[in-house]
Amino acid sequence: MSFSDIPVDVGPVYEGERIRAKQMYVELGGPKIETGHFELVRVRPAKEIKDGQIKVIGPDLKDMEEGSTHPIGILVEVSGPELEEDLEAVFERRVHEFCNFVNGIMHLNQRYTNWMRISKAAFEKGFNSFELLGTVLIRLYKAELPIIKQAQVTIYTDPKEIEKPYEMAMKVYNARDERARSINDEDVDMYYGCVLCQSFAPTHCCIITPNRMSLCGSISWFDARAASRVDPKGPLFEVEPKKCLNDVAGEFEGVNETLKKRSLGEIDRIYLYSGMEYPHTSCGCFEAIDFYIPEINGHGIIDRSYDGVAINGLPFSAMANQTGGGKQMPGFNGISIQYIISPKYQLYDGLQDGLKSGIETVVWMGKTVKDRIAEFLPADLVDKIATEEDVQDINQLRDWIEKVKHPIMETEGYKAAIGGEEEEEEWEEEGAMVPMGTVGMTIPGAGGVGGFKVILKNCKIHAESIIIKRIEPKRKK
Repeated sequence: MSFSDIPVDVGPVYEGERIRAKQMYVELGGPKIETGHFELVRVRPAKEIKDGQIKVIGPDLKDMEEGSTHPIGILVEVSGPELEEDLEAVFERRVHEFCNFVNGIMHLNQRYTNWMRISKAAFEKGFNSFELLGTVLIRLYKAELPIIKQAQVTIYTDPKEIEKPYEMAMKVYNARDERARSINDEDVDMYYGCVLCQSFAPTHCCIITPNRMSLCGSISWFDARAASRVDPKGPLFEVEPKKCLNDVAGEFEGVNETLKKRSLGEIDRIYLYSGMEYPHTSCGCFEAIDFYIPEINGHGIIDRSYDGVAINGLPFSAMANQTGGGKQMPGFNGISIQYIISPKYQLYDGLQDGLKSGIETVVWMGKTVKDRIAEFLPADLVDKIATEEDVQDINQLRDWIEKVKHPIMETEGYKAAIGGEEEEEEWEEEGAMVPMGTVGMTIPGAGGVGGFKVILKNCKIHAESIIIKRIEPKRKK
């Protein structure tokens, strides 16, 4: 396989490349495009495929203005005697990998949240047409997945022309998700792992079970099973659970062993059903974030489409930086939308608080994600979860919880949080507490060089004294 006719280099060495706003020629999809962007793979009969065909419906790359943002729809249609529908989602996730092989392309996320940037450097070298991207995709699909015999690619950039294929894609996604909800973890004896995102998060390994879809929301247990059978040595592989160490927390001997091996020893223990103790690691392509709200002892959920500030005062982008990268971050967890409606959703955390389920720990959701899953939430809980339309700050959220009688108010953690705040008010009257808004300070490194910046947002600090010492550089006598 050769890419000598492509004006930029192509290879796995370019995975993880970041293209900042000042470096990009154009942006495609992403948070600035509310709907109408997607990527989809469909298995077709051979007679319906024109092998090697690439169509661009809408403005081509060379017709776009520098610095502009456009919708992007990528439809890859493949055929082969060994192909089956279960493989579509797995092939689809490879769009992320293969686009990132191209020097000068940054691809993030998946499905209807896909986001791409083309760099100025790549455009200036001659990468000025989406036909070149289609060529790369077809060659890589057939080389990396030999069971694909024919492939064609259609790329949509016209806002009107993308509407119908977008609707078709959403129907396919919904059908896959509905099927994924048909079984539970206890019904199977094999789980699966995925390391497709390790170029961005080297210590991350996604554990996929019937009740825990991949964090990106694109690979279900059925999809992972099909992929591991076709390519046992590929990025999706079997994970035998082995001995169950804690059924409520979802801790399994085999899962821990796999994580230790795949994370190069960084992670050796996880609870699949907890966001607070030994939580699952997060990559960077997660659909949503579950975050802890200590003032309430509850949780909030924000998804990628949310363009405001969450109830904790942070936007999605700030929390994503805290959450991703393959770290275990109690209180900040990347999740798929389907996991929210799973019976195993943060089950351990809910039961630890004396609740009936993990979903009862959720007190706030962004309206976009709540609207999407409302029909699947418990009927007696759905109206008790606030959105940005109901409350604007923590104080209002507390009033809301008391008003609607949210289950969280019966937990000892909530009572302790409220009690602790009453004590803080007493301190404030005595003048021993200093309330602060958003304050930034720079902590220098040795000799006052480098270091890091600490930003304190909506915080209250209690201290008898604060001592800041300058570290003087050592000098030779």
